[in-house]
Amino acid sequence: MLDIASLKELLASPKKIVITTHHKPDGDAMGSALGLYNYLIQKGHHVKVITPTDYPEVFSWMPGNGYVLVYTDDIKQADAIINNAEIIFCTDFNNLSRINEMGEVVRQTGAIKIMIDHHLEPEDFDDYRVWNINACASAQLVYEFVVNIMHEKDLLSKDVATCLYTGIMTDSGSFRLPLTTATVHRIVADLIDAGAENSKIHQLVYDNSSEMRLRFLGHCLSNKLEVLPEYRTALITVTREELEQFDIVTGDTEGVVNFALSIAGIKLAAFIVERPDKVKLSLRSRDEFPANEICKKYFNGGGHRNAAGGASDDTLENVIQQFKTILPEYKKLLIQ
Repeated sequence: MLDIASLKELLASPKKIVITTHHKPDGDAMGSALGLYNYLIQKGHHVKVITPTDYPEVFSWMPGNGYVLVYTDDIKQADAIINNAEIIFCTDFNNLSRINEMGEVVRQTGAIKIMIDHHLEPEDFDDYRVWNINACASAQLVYEFVVNIMHEKDLLSKDVATCLYTGIMTDSGSFRLPLTTATVHRIVADLIDAGAENSKIHQLVYDNSSEMRLRFLGHCLSNKLEVLPEYRTALITVTREELEQFDIVTGDTEGVVNFALSIAGIKLAAFIVERPDKVKLSLRSRDEFPANEICKKYFNGGGHRNAAGGASDDTLENVIQQFKTILPEYKKLLIQ
């Protein structure tokens, strides 16, 4: 592992840098990656953000988005940039499997690898890490990297602040989840002081849905919501045909599971969707219920205690049934 002095020396002169984040990036992934990008270019570094896959259009307004390369759009160019990099920043993930085919390319390169992340059980592929599972977002850790490690608060520009605010806002559930501490609010205040327009950012992210996305949400709540009161659990299930019916694109299903969790008395919520390649699960929970344990144990996934995800190669019907048969094992935790 690099020490802080060596890291500062490394970043003291212009370097060829790649920043990447997990597949199907969310607001924190794009916020932390682009926040870091806007910070590093001020120091004269040659920086490229490469995402493993596409990401929601709702984040396309973020400063620096125009310079993002989607790996699957030009694999040859992306591989060349990665192999030529001197430093690779990995934001909002801690296992190279989370960047799909890019993972082995990143692993094999001789670049210094710096991980900035808040998820459990990191893989040891990095040379330096800013890692804290008690951070509400990786964007919070990028702020701490810039301000508390590099001691360059003066480089907290409006563009940096805008991206980091977006990451913290989205991953904290608009500042309502348990890890939204007093420290987080102080960081957010700094970001607003640095130029982040909080009201505008909220509008761009949350008040920017397509008509079909809203109709899809109405369909999910009216026709696909199932409540299991004996387990304080609610689930929403969606078929591939329904995704096609509503012209669902990347990002349109984000947050649907939270509506199931918002029902009074519900402790565990699931969104189970049939994708072209796999059946994907998104779980949310309240209090101490370990949603991540279910995903890790049964659905090849993981995540945070109250927000986790997984996947299965089985049919949608079988995955739904499997999920329901798991609930009796956790009934004591669910009803307490």
